Amino acid sequence: MKNNLLNRFLKYTTFNSQSHQNSETTPSSHSQLIFSAFLEEELRNIGLSEVILDDKGYLTATLPSNSKSQLPTIGLIAHVDTSPDFSGENVKAVITPNYQGEEITLNKELE
Repeated sequence: MKNNLLNRFLKYTTFNSQSHQNSETTPSSHSQLIFSAFLEEELRNIGLSEVILDDKGYLTATLPSNSKSQLPTIGLIAHVDTSPDFSGENVKAVITPNYQGEEITLNKELE
């Protein structure tokens, strides 16, 4: 499961979901809709139900309970856009196993 989760996260980092401050659309970039459509398919593939993506990029889904008890529904909210302050193109995730607080070089080519 650990590698599957890591691989999924690394795939997510390849999407350019940079927001555009002066946009008059929701979401503010078409690339955010592309990422949301990918996430829609991901949610279906991992077994969520009631998966709905609307034309504004709002994505909702239900994770069925694995309990026999009657429990309240829990809602989680997140957004897919990234800051307009930096480019979302060609992002390369850096994985630092067993991080112990040392300095991390984010771009060895610019060092």
